[in-house]
Amino acid sequence: MPTAITSSRYVPRRFIVVGLCCAAIFVCYLDRVNISVAIIPMAESMGWAPDKQGLVLSSFFIGYIATQILGGRLADKHGGKGVLGVGVLVWSAATLLTPPAAAAGFAMLIVARILMGVGEGVAFPAVYSLYGRWTPRNENARAIGLTYAAIPLGSVMALLVTPWIILQFGWEWAFYSFGLLGVVWYLFWRRLVTSHPAEHPSISPEEREMISRDMVSADTHESPPWRDLLSSTAVWAIIVAHFCANWGTYVMLAWLPTYVNRGLGVDFSAIGLLSAIPYAVAFVAFSLTGALADRLLRIGWKPIRVRKFMQTIGFGGPCLMLMLVGYVETAPTAILLMSLSNLFLAFSAGGYAVNHLDVAPRYAGTLMGLSNTAGTVPGIVGVAVSGFILAWTDSWLLVFQTAAAVYLFGMVFYLRFASGDRLFN
Repeated sequence: MPTAITSSRYVPRRFIVVGLCCAAIFVCYLDRVNISVAIIPMAESMGWAPDKQGLVLSSFFIGYIATQILGGRLADKHGGKGVLGVGVLVWSAATLLTPPAAAAGFAMLIVARILMGVGEGVAFPAVYSLYGRWTPRNENARAIGLTYAAIPLGSVMALLVTPWIILQFGWEWAFYSFGLLGVVWYLFWRRLVTSHPAEHPSISPEEREMISRDMVSADTHESPPWRDLLSSTAVWAIIVAHFCANWGTYVMLAWLPTYVNRGLGVDFSAIGLLSAIPYAVAFVAFSLTGALADRLLRIGWKPIRVRKFMQTIGFGGPCLMLMLVGYVETAPTAILLMSLSNLFLAFSAGGYAVNHLDVAPRYAGTLMGLSNTAGTVPGIVGVAVSGFILAWTDSWLLVFQTAAAVYLFGMVFYLRFASGDRLFN
């Protein structure tokens, strides 16, 4: 294999790392979102009310929140490759076990969903830890944008394919078929990736040197500066923004198919296609907005200006769209507003989502674990609260306007306290 980075046959190894990380997040959301569609026939066959459905959907996040900080610290200390690999295998096994767990009883299904969350909880912290060592600063937002683009791509695929699988083979096969994909991914991951460029057997000297000029030390065996991290307003700007972004994201992930089916009166056979449109828009937008943020840095914008500009659009746009969507009565208009909401939210790839790598690249996995712990709370609280709102008031308007208010708060907080400087080396 050629070793020169300029060779037309040489594929930069950092591109392979980013590509397989994106693939892991794609599989992650396939396995996570399919139950948002499968819950409809599951609830009908088992007699679950909306509040009980909300508990099934939100129980995943109990496990998910438990491994965020641990996963980030393990990835920073021992390497992201092993942490992410084990995580994928665990959540894939839990996905495969979902149908027999449901057959065994409601409690066993909750256990399987929690176990799935345990596996997926290490994914983003491990990815951020890897990027802190593999991606130069002027490529960070692009890598994050592509990684976040895998979220709507996996969501779209799940929303499109799951209804067909259910109608053809039954809801159980939505879990069996997707659960096997993680095992296939792991075979490539084990062979092609290392935790640090210096460990890679086939990286070119030119690429290794180019990465090392902008990289942090691989030695992170010392404990993170917890007191400094938790007392930093810039860190809290990331944490609060992550919480607010995920409130709207998780509510939509969990309840959009049900809203399209029951709130807008769309037939079950068509909900996958309509529900997928906002995620298709998000996939395209996330693929571009990270590159836009990196471009602004290259033309001379200061990092903090880029982050605040991108995040103002990333929260202000969704806030406005969700304030309006509860008033519409037709499916095309509702889907248009939700698509615009996702389009604007994608600007967050150049805002809070990449900010971890600005302020603490050496502890990027740990910081992502912190912020994603806060970002998981809406998965537990927001999804369940939305279920209770529907059970008590039957008001989709209240569900969406609550999410809009959270976005508004997040925008104001981030603009006040965010930083683009490297604060922790």
